[in-house]
Amino acid sequence: MKVTIVGALIQLLCSCGDNSKATISESKIEIMMKKSNPVVYFEIPVNDIDRAIDFYTKVFNFDFEKETIDNNEMALFPFSDENSGISGALAKGEIYKPTKDGVVVYFKVENIEETLRLANSRGGKTLYPKTDNGIGIVAEFEDTEGNRIALYQSKN
Repeated sequence: MKVTIVGALIQLLCSCGDNSKATISESKIEIMMKKSNPVVYFEIPVNDIDRAIDFYTKVFNFDFEKETIDNNEMALFPFSDENSGISGALAKGEIYKPTKDGVVVYFKVENIEETLRLANSRGGKTLYPKTDNGIGIVAEFEDTEGNRIALYQSKN
């Protein structure tokens, strides 16, 4: 018998708690999975949270909310339920190590050339120049902390 991810989710959800009557049909879970995007949050590792906040504020004009979560310094990116997309945080702590070799986060921008110019003028470094990839326009830069960050601009 082949176990599917959806089947495993049903088993997990139905086995949780004391309610033996709790059931979720496989088709309902499939519908829920299709209606939501799989990635919901990201964290960008930083060594100097204030320097990183300054960089991202000046490059993207973001406002951050600083928090301490599980003894880690966090600067939360803006988030609004009304807008599409996800949000995340700049994260400083023992487990956070900036790198150009890991996951790449893409930020949607209106003007990719201007954003690259701002990143470079604030201590960043272009890693991948503005390129039309057929779907949109992309570029990558290294932030002040040593992370590879990507930009996306729609063609419209």
